[in-house]
Amino acid sequence: MTARQIAKRVLFLLMLIVAVVFARSCIMNSENGDHDNGYKYLIGVSQPNLSEPWRVAMNEEIQQEVSKHEDMRVIFTDAAQSSDQQAQDVQKLVGYGIDLLIISLDDPVALTQTVSAVYNDIPVIVLGRGVTGYDYTLYVGTDDEMIGRKAGEFAKNTLGAAGGNIVEIQGLAGSPTVEERSKGFRDAIQSSKLSIVQTMNADWQRDRAEDLLIDWLKEHRDVDLVFAHNEAMALGAYRAVQRYDIKNINIIGIDGVNSENGSLKLVSENKLTGTFTSPPGGKEAIRYAIDILNKEKGIPKKVILRSQKITDQWVDTSQTKFTPSPDPSTDSPEAPLVVGFAQVGMESGWRIAHTKSVIDAAKEAGVELLYENADQSQDKQIELIRRFIKQKVDVIAFSPKTETGWDEVLQEAKQAGIPVILSDREVNVSDDTLWTAYIGSDFREEGRRAARWLIQQAKEEQRYQIVELQGTPFSAPAVGRKQGFNEVIGTDNHFAIVESLEGDFTKKQGKELMAAALKRQGSKIDVVYSHNDDMALGAVEAIEDFGLRPGKDIIIISVDATKSALKALSIGKLNFAVECNALLGPQLMKAVKDLSEGKELPMKIITSEGVFTQESAKMALASREY
Repeated sequence: MTARQIAKRVLFLLMLIVAVVFARSCIMNSENGDHDNGYKYLIGVSQPNLSEPWRVAMNEEIQQEVSKHEDMRVIFTDAAQSSDQQAQDVQKLVGYGIDLLIISLDDPVALTQTVSAVYNDIPVIVLGRGVTGYDYTLYVGTDDEMIGRKAGEFAKNTLGAAGGNIVEIQGLAGSPTVEERSKGFRDAIQSSKLSIVQTMNADWQRDRAEDLLIDWLKEHRDVDLVFAHNEAMALGAYRAVQRYDIKNINIIGIDGVNSENGSLKLVSENKLTGTFTSPPGGKEAIRYAIDILNKEKGIPKKVILRSQKITDQWVDTSQTKFTPSPDPSTDSPEAPLVVGFAQVGMESGWRIAHTKSVIDAAKEAGVELLYENADQSQDKQIELIRRFIKQKVDVIAFSPKTETGWDEVLQEAKQAGIPVILSDREVNVSDDTLWTAYIGSDFREEGRRAARWLIQQAKEEQRYQIVELQGTPFSAPAVGRKQGFNEVIGTDNHFAIVESLEGDFTKKQGKELMAAALKRQGSKIDVVYSHNDDMALGAVEAIEDFGLRPGKDIIIISVDATKSALKALSIGKLNFAVECNALLGPQLMKAVKDLSEGKELPMKIITSEGVFTQESAKMALASREY
């Protein structure tokens, strides 16, 4: 064991002793979960290490936010880079009587079972880097694939059309964070002249990154850019390059922690070419922890924080600043907030419920809502958004028909100083600061959950032929639900998608597409995977017309879980439904109020959603609102 490792272990033991003494003194007089020593809630924070400035910043944010609440205390642990130690730390924290666990992970796969076990008893917030599965209360972090994609685009712009050679320094091998950042980066550079000539895993550690790159540079000098998955490894890469006094190697990092050795400082000193922020999320974790512990309604499942590109010319453009409309006169009462809402259409029962939720929530919140229906026309939606800009509304909200084609009108809204909130569907624009926040579902995860259930139900000896009924082409739900389903199904050779048909989320299209597929495939079809309930219910009618039994002869999986789908589930005509929450109105109005109070919104607020089998659908029907 090196002197450095011994010092880290001694420091860890001292911290643990202090934590044990503090925790025992705090909970000795507690009764039935209510703490009597001047505080109400005890929160445990489990870190895999504190050698990264990013994790130190995370703890500092947590401590600062907790200090604002006299009725709250926090215990921190440091696993010193050991997954086994972190699992033990979590058990000790639970033994101290914590009310909520905040855990950040280096190796999510190794800790998944530990997190799931704790989640059965107390709330769990996973912070910074995700965990596999769905057994947690809330995830607060960033979109790592998107960050990787941004880094890839920056690498292309930096090296230009001539291209160049890249060394990629990854974090812990097998980590979902590593896989997603790498995938995004590689997808972005795929059609360019950039080439990744070496990939190495430095386990998020500066010294290991430095040592690995020093060894590699002994024999290889033909490198133009280093892409490091975090700021610590980027600093290690810089030191390795300095060791050999190699000029003109660009280094891109991720984290953007404004600390003594943070990426903001490294960029300003030209040690890094650029970096992409990955906010620690400590303050957001505590804010949501308070809501969770107070049993507030509408707690999301995921909160995705915005990432920014940092260069030597960086300007903070993360959010459009909210400027409420002036009162019409000084004698009148305070004018209500005005929201322009451009709904995509009324194509389904889900959409009708979504619209009603927004209208009802605006009324309850005292917000003036200018509601318009675009009747499934993107051109009309753009026209409506421009009308709202002219009317100088306080906030614009809309559910985009498709992902693309919004850059120009969103730029107009940003120039007018009007924040834009995406409700239910996302957009794909060149500059993601053109919109302020997205509130809705994780469509990709919905597809994954549908596929996981199918794999669990499959018989080992059988091969399954699947017909997929897609939603509106190029819409966010259709893209995400297809991608997520294919990710999981593609890992099992028992399944094959024999037809993937483009519908429009309507019952009529679902019936017509399914009838045509049955004529071509007949009884060879084993499974129908529908991107929404309306198309699934149309498919049910087509299957019955064909003389087969939906839910028995053909397995039917749907997404939305509206009341009509739950009824079909309860009588055996559907087999499984993944929930897509339509009741987004209250969260939208809360976001509007938060903006008016000067609060910064997360980039994405992902709703909490369940799944329904034929058995659980019967129990849920009575309380289903839509």
